[in-house]
Amino acid sequence: MDQFCEDTAVRLALEVMDVGRQTGEAGGFLILAISAGVGNGWNFPAEVLRRSLPLWDGVECFVDHAAQGNLAGGRSIRDLGGVCSSPGWDDTRRGIRLLLNPTGPAAEVIRSVGQEVLSPSATAIPRVGFSADLLLRGAQAGVSDNHKEVREIIKVLSVDLVHNPARGGAFLQALSAGAAPQSCMVKGNRNMNDDVVETSPEPVPPSAADLWASLLEARLTASALPAVACDQVRLQFSGRIFEPADLDKAVDSARRLVTGLSGSSVVQGPGRITEMFDSRDQLQAAADDLFGAERDPRLTGLKAARLSGIRELYLTLTGDVEMHGGYYPERARLATTADFSGLVKNSLNKVIANRWRELGEAGYNWWELIACVEHFDSLQQITGTLVGTVGDLPEVAERGEYQELVVGDSPETADWKKYGGYIPLTLELIDRDETRKLKAYPRELAAAGLRKISSLVSAVFTANSHVGPTLADGGALFNATAVTTAGGHKNLLTAALSAAEWDAVCTAVYNQPMLIKNASGVYGMGPRMAVNPRYLLVPRALQLAAMKILYPSLENAAAIYSENMQRGQPGDVITVPEWTDATNWAAACDPRIAPAVFIGERFGIMPEIFLAGDELSPAVFTHDEHRLKVRHFLAVWVNDFRPLHKSNVAG
Repeated sequence: MDQFCEDTAVRLALEVMDVGRQTGEAGGFLILAISAGVGNGWNFPAEVLRRSLPLWDGVECFVDHAAQGNLAGGRSIRDLGGVCSSPGWDDTRRGIRLLLNPTGPAAEVIRSVGQEVLSPSATAIPRVGFSADLLLRGAQAGVSDNHKEVREIIKVLSVDLVHNPARGGAFLQALSAGAAPQSCMVKGNRNMNDDVVETSPEPVPPSAADLWASLLEARLTASALPAVACDQVRLQFSGRIFEPADLDKAVDSARRLVTGLSGSSVVQGPGRITEMFDSRDQLQAAADDLFGAERDPRLTGLKAARLSGIRELYLTLTGDVEMHGGYYPERARLATTADFSGLVKNSLNKVIANRWRELGEAGYNWWELIACVEHFDSLQQITGTLVGTVGDLPEVAERGEYQELVVGDSPETADWKKYGGYIPLTLELIDRDETRKLKAYPRELAAAGLRKISSLVSAVFTANSHVGPTLADGGALFNATAVTTAGGHKNLLTAALSAAEWDAVCTAVYNQPMLIKNASGVYGMGPRMAVNPRYLLVPRALQLAAMKILYPSLENAAAIYSENMQRGQPGDVITVPEWTDATNWAAACDPRIAPAVFIGERFGIMPEIFLAGDELSPAVFTHDEHRLKVRHFLAVWVNDFRPLHKSNVAG
């Protein structure tokens, strides 16, 4: 405690020398500008705040922050309420303490709010205090943290009086003209609930020589300059009395020199704390550009050096000039936590997502129109249960008993299947810089994944000689057996596609009875489903015929065809790429109303990309190759036959 008071007394003695000029006749305030801790998603360490002390001298105080759309500056003079000076460190509150001199058009607001907050008679204290507007350098904290770490405060733009400050800013004490703070441990706002003991006796001031020496060392410590720069400043001022302003100029000059030599490593943001970028962000943006992948939205405006190819990226990160497959930090061109496999994997996954979207627009996502996609959290066998409806509510006589309603379910099961493979990314390919070939790999993987789902859903209609899988009730998905019989689905016809036959199919689907229970006496006894099919599924050979049926105004003339497409006709005709039979066709209801086909995904509907390769990888050791692996867990099943209908036309 004694050491704390002696160190603080040196700072306060210097501050008191100019308090009269700073506060004026009306007096000022001792305030806490910011304290160590987490605010607005950023963690401010105490040491970082200590190093920033010189940046807080002479900072203006405004009432409220600048408007959100005005981050670049241009504060209104009408909001100016004061000027801050004499920054010091408050060990009790682990924050930066300032003298605030109210001045400007909003000075009266500062005075009135400060007097009310610090008034001993106040019973209800508003949540007001000070919030700093900063430029800073930061980095992502640990994997489990949800905030970022502040590494350096580059500039303090303002210290503003705001409602509900994010990081501890507060009024500490009101000062009359020419008065010094009451002690080295000043009690703060009563609403802060600080349990602080005031000490009124002032320590005996040190000798003049010790005073200037202490000031010099305190200023150098707060400057965060490298040791060699501190030594140069110390040689100028040691052993003599000097003006504090001269010391500040020397420190600022040394800082400009150091910044000029290392300025390329500083990342500057706009006037408010927003996104800060590090070397990993730069590399990820460069890798995305190399492979033609879309950047993350937050990296859209980041300027990144263009890579010449995959070889440059590999050597920059690994230093493996002899292509051994290892990591050699002494030869790596950039020291970073980013690794080659991770960056490439991220970029290739983005390429897959983009290619997936492109192929979908070309028609390979046809299954999205008729199927429901569900996410699962394990690879346990899937049970898709169709719960029966209540067929009818029987009448209950006065004082009569209620009867149990007949209701059941129809459980359909599905097993997961894993699909995948790998593409070798050889060291020879890297050394030959075959970037174009590598860029083509994820596009092919995306196409393979999309076509796999297309083929699995297509097989629902074509498996087992075109009658589909066997359901839990014992019947094939498509059969002509009456629904009043166990396993009967009555959803299979044999006539060729025509307008009349399409209407017949629609009528059959509309009249399908809903499930009550798979039990004798209630088969096919449910109320009508009363839903028309939405989609007509055909092979390419029947595409035009189907369009003429569903879009009567569509004719063979190319101009009219184009005109009808531009009118935005609904996509009720689905051309299934895998169907090779030129005559068979099917119908399906809108899955939002009557779902039938389900697709289960475990780790995403798109295939996952993994890139394995380092000096410990067996593939690198035995084959000189990194391996680009794709993995896809999928399950496809039918939950209900009623929304589907098939026509297997006799050859």
